Amino acid sequence: MLATLGFLTIGGFLLLTMTKRVSVLVALVLVPVVGAVAAGRAGDIGPMALDGITKVAPTGIMIAFAVLYFSLMIDAGLFEPLIRWILRAAKGDPVRIAVGTAVLTLCVALDGDGASTFLITVSAMLPVYRRIGMSRLVLAAIVCLAAGLMNMVPWGGPTARAAAALKLDTSDIVTPLLPAMGAGVLWVLIAAYLIGRRERNRLGALEDSPREEAGSTVGDGPGTPRVAERPHPALTVFNLTLTLALLVCLVLEAMPLPVLFVLAFVVALLVNHPRWEDQQAQLEKHGKNVVLVTTMIFAAGVFTGLLTGTGMIERMASALVGVVPDALGGHLPVVVAVTSMPLSLVFTPDAYYFGILPVLAQTADSFGTGQAEIARAAVLGQMTTGFPLSPLTAATFILIGMTGVQLGEHQRFVFRWAFATTLVMTAAALLTGALPL
Repeated sequence: MLATLGFLTIGGFLLLTMTKRVSVLVALVLVPVVGAVAAGRAGDIGPMALDGITKVAPTGIMIAFAVLYFSLMIDAGLFEPLIRWILRAAKGDPVRIAVGTAVLTLCVALDGDGASTFLITVSAMLPVYRRIGMSRLVLAAIVCLAAGLMNMVPWGGPTARAAAALKLDTSDIVTPLLPAMGAGVLWVLIAAYLIGRRERNRLGALEDSPREEAGSTVGDGPGTPRVAERPHPALTVFNLTLTLALLVCLVLEAMPLPVLFVLAFVVALLVNHPRWEDQQAQLEKHGKNVVLVTTMIFAAGVFTGLLTGTGMIERMASALVGVVPDALGGHLPVVVAVTSMPLSLVFTPDAYYFGILPVLAQTADSFGTGQAEIARAAVLGQMTTGFPLSPLTAATFILIGMTGVQLGEHQRFVFRWAFATTLVMTAAALLTGALPL
C-alpha cells in the first residue's frame, strides 16, 4: 500500500511539473501532503514536513547568500574579463561556448560538490550566454551533464555512500571505473558539441565576435542588457581576491558553507556599496532571485520529509527489490546500471544506497556476483548522472533557479542526454571488465 502510494506520489509530481499543470513549488508541497493524508498520516504532516525543512535549511541559507554574492560580483563586472576572453576564444560560436562550458564544469566539479559547482559555473557562464542570445536551457543541460558525471569521484556523495553501505573501500568502486569515466567525459564533450551545434543552427553562426563596449555590459536577462561603468581597478582586485579566498575556504571547509557565504556577501556589499541606499538597492534588485531559489529548496524539504516520514521511501525500496526476477540474477549488475539513473527521480541517495543497494548486493552475491560490481553499477547513474535533474536534491533547484529554467523543461531536455551518459559508461565498464558480462 505505502509503496504504491509512494510511486503514485512521485509519478503525480513528475506528471504535473513536466506538463506544466501547476508550478513546481505547488507540486512539491501539495502532492506529498495528499499522499500523506491518503496514507493515514494527516496528523503527522507538520512534524514530518518540519523535519524535512530543517534538513535543507543550511542549504537554503547558503544558496540565499551565494546568489546575492555572485549577483553582486556580476554587477561589479568581476567576470567581464573572463567573458570577453571566452567570447574571443570562441569567436562567438555557440558550439565552442557549449564545449567550453562542459570543460569548465568538469574542472570545477572535481570538488565533488554539486551546489558549489552550479554556483561557480553558472555565475561565470550565464552572462556569456546572455551576451550572444544562447538558451539558458542549453547552459543548464551542459552543466548538468558534466557535473553529474564528476559526482562519481571518490569523495562525492554517491560513491561514499555506496562504500559505506557495503563496507568497501572507495578505490574498489572507482578505480576499475576510471576507463568508463573517461568514456563518459568523452561523451559529455560530444554531447556538448551536438547541443551547441543545434544552438548554432538556431541562432545562426556569428561571423564576428560581439563588439566590446567602452563599459562592461551586464544583463538581467536575454535581450535586456545594460551598460555599467567600469569599476575602479583596486575594487576589482579586491573582489577577485575575496572570491578566490572564498573558493579556497569552500574547498578546505574552513567554516560551515552558509557562514562562509554570509560573511563573504556582507564584506563584499560593504566594500562595493558603502552607502546605505546602494546596499538596499542591491538587496531589492536580487531579492526576487533569492526568493525563487530558496522557496524551491524549502519546498523540496517538505517533499522529501513527507515521503521519508510516512515510510513511503522505505517501502518503495523493498518493493523494487522484490520485483527482480531470478532469471535476471546473473545479469543484475547490468540491470542496476541501466536503471540507476532513472531511479534518481524516485529515491533519495540515502534511501537508495542504504536501503536498496545492500539488498541488491546480497541478492547478487547468491548468484556469484561480488558486492563491488553492484556498487560500481549503482554509481554509474544513481544521483551521479541523475542528480542534477532529480526533484529530490536541493542542488537541482540551485541549477534551475540560477539559470531561470523550469524543472519540467529541464528534465525533458536533458533526460535523454544524461541517460545516454550512463549507457555509454555502462558499455565501457562491460568492455573493460569493471562490470561482469
